[in-house]
Amino acid sequence: MALGLSLILFIIFTVNVAYGAATGAPVLGDVGEMLVLFAAAAAFVVAILKKEADRENGEGGK
Repeated sequence: MALGLSLILFIIFTVNVAYGAATGAPVLGDVGEMLVLFAAAAAFVVAILKKEADRENGEGGK
């Protein structure tokens, strides 16, 4: 779940940057881009920590 959320947020960030480069007017401003990228990174860290905890508990991390 967290890994999927991270992917979705990163895609939103990438689309916003590409749209801004193509049109000169991104949908999100600098602060919005920062918040989306921060949320994507945080969700990724949560997913990795969950996988690591599962592996330590003998659940295999799958």
